[in-house]
Amino acid sequence: MNMITIKVLGTGCRNCKKLEEITKRAVTNLAVDANIVKVTDMADIMAYDILSTPGLVINEHVVSSGRIPEEAEIISWLATAVE
Repeated sequence: MNMITIKVLGTGCRNCKKLEEITKRAVTNLAVDANIVKVTDMADIMAYDILSTPGLVINEHVVSSGRIPEEAEIISWLATAVE
């Protein structure tokens, strides 16, 4: 199984921290090998062409932006990334 790269896009606001927390829980619950990176630099965030934060990127694919997805949603995205 390959290592999954997950990026949490956001400047460090409450919602960004919440998304990171839920993502870590999803990774633990699914028991996948993942590297979670916080991207806080605005120029780096803008490179992903999202309109609002927080954003979630799995293996360089934007899966969510401008909201906090449910843990179940994140788990399904991770499961797809593992396949």
